[in-house]
Amino acid sequence: MKVIEVISYDEMSELAARYFLTKITTYPRLTLGLATGSSPKGIYQYLVHDYDKNRTDYSHITTFNLDEYIGLSKDHQNSYYQYMHDNLFHHVNIPPKQIHIPSGINDNNQAECEVYEEKINAIGGIDLQLLGIGANGHIGFNEPGTPFYSKTHVVNLTASTREANMRFFNNICEVPSQAITMGIQTIFNSKEIILLASGQTKQHAMVQLLSGEVSESFPASILNKHPNITVIADEEALLLAKEIGLR
Repeated sequence: MKVIEVISYDEMSELAARYFLTKITTYPRLTLGLATGSSPKGIYQYLVHDYDKNRTDYSHITTFNLDEYIGLSKDHQNSYYQYMHDNLFHHVNIPPKQIHIPSGINDNNQAECEVYEEKINAIGGIDLQLLGIGANGHIGFNEPGTPFYSKTHVVNLTASTREANMRFFNNICEVPSQAITMGIQTIFNSKEIILLASGQTKQHAMVQLLSGEVSESFPASILNKHPNITVIADEEALLLAKEIGLR
């Protein structure tokens, strides 16, 4: 695991965005795994700014998002479909048919999971996966206790995850209790992973991740076994890890 320390969220976002742009221009048929939430938002801002300035070509890029809330339609303001289109897809020239996000409205959620996993496998897997990390170590929406062998599946969101995401909703009652997420094995199968961590709320998660202990009680810990992962974290996120000698 390679760890890069940066000063701020903005530096983290710019560094990661520049890396993604290098990959996109070098390998124009890249398959990207994309994340939502606060951590990657800055990256998407940099990518959109670059597109406006340089017209970097996304016409052959394929994307798969990590997850989606069950019960939210595509046009819901807090769906990840809406997030991705607002923050990236509406602003670059990626064809809609090459964008993949799990559907949150299904007659059969299990069937949706299986089809999504099949699509990822059919294209040869994810070339470059972007991840954030939850305070409890979740990656995607894989909560503590999720088997490392899991594929795309339905997950019941923990109280702590729902509370962390409540800032996007009016109250806790509006936060969905379930989601569809790529499984831990699906994520781990990615050829390369970039994980972002920023701010005080990620300090304990970074301590657990960088300790090297691998346990299903902390889902992100499996990344210690990945052959090609880079963690980009700011000073605040790494503060505790540095204090106890993990950096």
